[in-house]
Amino acid sequence: MADDSYGSATSRIMLTLASFVVIIAGIKAAAAIAVPFLLALFLAVICSAPAQWLQRRRVPVWLSIVIVIGGILVIGSVLAGLVGASIGDFVKALPRYNLILNDRFKGIIEWFEQRGLNVRAGNLAESIKPGTVMQLTASLLSALRDALANGLLILLTVIFMLLEASSFPRKLHAILGPEASMTHFDAFVRDVKHYLAIKTWICLATGFLMTVFLISINLDYAILWGVLAFLLNYVPTIGSIIAALPAVLLAYIQLGGGWAVGVAIGYLAVNMIMGNLVEPRVMGQGLGLSTLVVFLSLLFWGWVLGPVGMVLSVPLTVTLRIALESREDTRWIAVLLGSA
Repeated sequence: MADDSYGSATSRIMLTLASFVVIIAGIKAAAAIAVPFLLALFLAVICSAPAQWLQRRRVPVWLSIVIVIGGILVIGSVLAGLVGASIGDFVKALPRYNLILNDRFKGIIEWFEQRGLNVRAGNLAESIKPGTVMQLTASLLSALRDALANGLLILLTVIFMLLEASSFPRKLHAILGPEASMTHFDAFVRDVKHYLAIKTWICLATGFLMTVFLISINLDYAILWGVLAFLLNYVPTIGSIIAALPAVLLAYIQLGGGWAVGVAIGYLAVNMIMGNLVEPRVMGQGLGLSTLVVFLSLLFWGWVLGPVGMVLSVPLTVTLRIALESREDTRWIAVLLGSA
C-alpha cells in the first residue's frame, strides 16, 4: 500500500514537471505573441487602478477607459518620439563609442604596466571587452522598440481587458457556482494590483530622478538612460546595475573618469534611497524575492521571452509567488521564493 502511494506521488510529480516543460516550450515557441500579450496584461493591471478610481466617482466605465487610454497615448507618443530617435542615434554611434572605449581600456592597462604591474594587455583585452556592455544595451533597447512596434495590438488588448475586468468575477461565479469561495482569487488580484501599482510608481520616480541628474551634467541620451532605469528597476538590484553600466561608460567616454565615478555614485544613491528606504515602507517586505531567485528568473524569462522577458522577469515571478501564497498547499513554495 505504501509502495502504491509512493508510486502515485512520483507519477504526479513527473506529470507536473512534464506539463511545466510543455507549457514553457509552448510559450517560448509563441514568444512573438506572448510578449505583446504579457505587456498588455501588465499594462491593463496598472491602468485598472486609475480607471476604477474614476468609476468610483460616478464616471461611466467607457469614459473612464477612454480617459486612461488617452493619457497612455499622450505619454506614450511623447516618449516614443524622444526615445525612438535616441535609440536610432545611439545604435549608429555605437561603433565609434566601442572604439573609444577599447582604446581607453588599453590605455588603462598600459598605465598599470608603466607602474610595474605585469598585465598581459592582449589576453586581458580579449577577456574583458567593455564595448560588449554597450552592444548588449543596444540589443535590449532595440528589442524593446520592436516589442512596442505592436503598439496598436497592445493598446486594443488593454482596452478589451479593461472592458472585461468588471464582468470577469461574475463569470467565475457562474462557472464555479454561487457556493464557491472567491477569497483566494480576490486576494491574489488585490496583491498583484498593489505590487504592480507601487512598483510602477517607484520605477517612474527612479527613472525621473536619473533623467534629471543626467540632463544636469549634459550626458548624451539622458532621457534614454532614464527610460532604461525605469524599465530595469522592475528587477531589484541586478536591474539597477545593468541600467547604470551604459550610462557610466558613456560618461567615461564623453566627460572623463571623474564624471563616470559621479554618475555611478548618483545611480547608487538614487537606488539606495528608493530601494532601501522608500520601497519597503510603501510596499512592505512581504512581496520580496531572494536575490538568487531574482537572478535565476532574469536568466529564465530572458531565455524564454528574449530581452523583453528580462524586464518582465520579476513581475512574472512575483505574480507566480502571490498565486502560490494564496493557497495553503503551495504556500511553502512561495516561502522558498521569498527573501529572508
